[in-house]
Amino acid sequence: MLERAQALHEELIRLRRDLHAHPELGFQEFRTATLVADTLTELGIDVKTGVGRTGIVGQMGTGSGPTIAIRADMDALPILQKSDAPYKSQNEGVMHACGHDAHTAMLLGAAHLLKQSMAEGNWHGNVRLLFQPSEEAFDENGISGATAMISDGALKNVDAVIALHVASDKLSGQIRFQDGYSLANVDSFKAWVRGDGGHGAYPHTGSDPLHMLSIILPAIYAIPSRRINPLRGCVVSLGQISGGAAPNVIPNEVYLQGTIRSYHDDVREQLHVEVERALKLAEQMGGSYEFQLTKGYPAMFNNVEVNGWMRDVAEEIVGETAVVETEFGMGAEDFAYMTRQAKGAMFMLGAAIDDGIVRNHHTDIFDIDENVLPLGTAILAETAHRFVTGKIR
Repeated sequence: MLERAQALHEELIRLRRDLHAHPELGFQEFRTATLVADTLTELGIDVKTGVGRTGIVGQMGTGSGPTIAIRADMDALPILQKSDAPYKSQNEGVMHACGHDAHTAMLLGAAHLLKQSMAEGNWHGNVRLLFQPSEEAFDENGISGATAMISDGALKNVDAVIALHVASDKLSGQIRFQDGYSLANVDSFKAWVRGDGGHGAYPHTGSDPLHMLSIILPAIYAIPSRRINPLRGCVVSLGQISGGAAPNVIPNEVYLQGTIRSYHDDVREQLHVEVERALKLAEQMGGSYEFQLTKGYPAMFNNVEVNGWMRDVAEEIVGETAVVETEFGMGAEDFAYMTRQAKGAMFMLGAAIDDGIVRNHHTDIFDIDENVLPLGTAILAETAHRFVTGKIR
């Protein structure tokens, strides 16, 4: 399968660069969806458009028996790209800064390989290709691409679902696995701490929200270490604090916002309570507060069995030394919604360009080593091939 994928290398690069040059934001992936649908149709694969608004579903197989799905996300980010590459974004202010262009190209490559496999016979099941919109953000109604596709039946009768994600900061060709909870629940909050304000020369005449914050912040930062079981990882981080406009004026309001990360649902709920409890200290100091919580993606749970399928394939293709068992961290992925609907798993594919420059995700210099495209394609295709031919299930 790797040899077949390597034969597609130039086409994978062409597809990835075409997508990279024409990035589209979530639920606006119209050109991308057309390219995907046209490519699948040319391969003779049944295509359904408009799934989850701008998503595409391709289906191949016997029509009966078990079904494995492979998912790739298609959306880009609202980032102005800094690059001299000939394939840099032509849509100013929009950029593929997370590798979704590569994911889409690799799934199209996997479709090509699986079409060859199906022609060779011995299939006893089906492969569903999920090209998902809007992984990066919710819409105004709290809908992400995964939830939109699920609502439209994309995972109906699916027995397992797999995916990959490139890692631009990890050694190219290294394949990373983690069983169980692997990426975090992600929630965000906004808060306002309010007091009377007043003249900086007479702080005793009113209540000072900045002083209140000096007590609230240590309470917030102590939550993971003092309120949560240390064996159940979590993070509470502040990303913005603002208030006041002059050196001698005590403001009547301070604004802050932050992120809350966790793996376990009970810890997630406790964190919500604890953050508000810390803010409530304002009331003990003569002030008040307002707290707004926005729940984001759930934690992604990698099914041990499905992870094992892909791990075995990876070890056979590249050797055990290139396969690493390691934590993924506290990032987030809306693929988590899919792994709660069917047993599923995602692996990380190292794709760092070896030139000493760190090109982190969601930055304006993001890029990947395109030499990994056949490798990711082969692992996805071979795992699905083994599933539909009954070698794994």
